[in-house]
Amino acid sequence: MMPGQIPDPSLTAGALPGLGPLTGLPGAALTAEELKCADIRNIGAMISPLQFLEVKLGKRPQPVKSELDEEEERRKRRREKNKVAAARCRNKKKERTEFLQRESERLELMNAELKAQIEELKQERQQLILMLNRHRPTCIVRTDSIKTPESEANPLLEQLAKK
Repeated sequence: MMPGQIPDPSLTAGALPGLGPLTGLPGAALTAEELKCADIRNIGAMISPLQFLEVKLGKRPQPVKSELDEEEERRKRRREKNKVAAARCRNKKKERTEFLQRESERLELMNAELKAQIEELKQERQQLILMLNRHRPTCIVRTDSIKTPESEANPLLEQLAKK
């Protein structure tokens, strides 16, 4: 049957896939005589001629129930595997973040300790320079053998040299 053609009234209601609960017409109650008398335009508006041919345009044929079950099972397994992989990835990311946080805290503590040690060493150096400067006037060492940086020169000797 071609689209737009009127269905053959000799067909029974059970043979017509479009009649029945989908069209609002009781499929089993219609006889061939009732189909002849029925308003074809109303029936045609409710059902498509393609429904008589059971043709579905642009779609693959529907798989069998067992194929649907197998496909659904594969989807479930894939979703479950993905769920587990995502959880594992989140856990790894969390562990990595925690490790980096601990490492950062450790390095900050080490940096603070090293800065404190630098300050202690600077103070000790200043004390040693001060002790050396106090000792120089009483020391009998030749002054030409002493190599003192300009910034650490003896202030007492500098004052004596100016006079």
